[in-house]
Amino acid sequence: MEWDQEQLRAKLAELELEHRDLDDVINTLMSQTGFDQIKVGRLKKRKLALKDQITSLRGKLIPDIIA
Repeated sequence: MEWDQEQLRAKLAELELEHRDLDDVINTLMSQTGFDQIKVGRLKKRKLALKDQITSLRGKLIPDIIA
């Protein structure tokens, strides 16, 4: 499926929001005594996957100037 620019921007905003939310959740969990390291690890993996998706979408939105 080919997305138009507006759909790409909307998806990018959604992913960036989820990325920020995960950051908050991870920081909150890690500030607690005896936090669940496995859970934090999973959240960090999800956050990294989101970052990759965000980078990919930004690449689609920003034209390749160096050709």
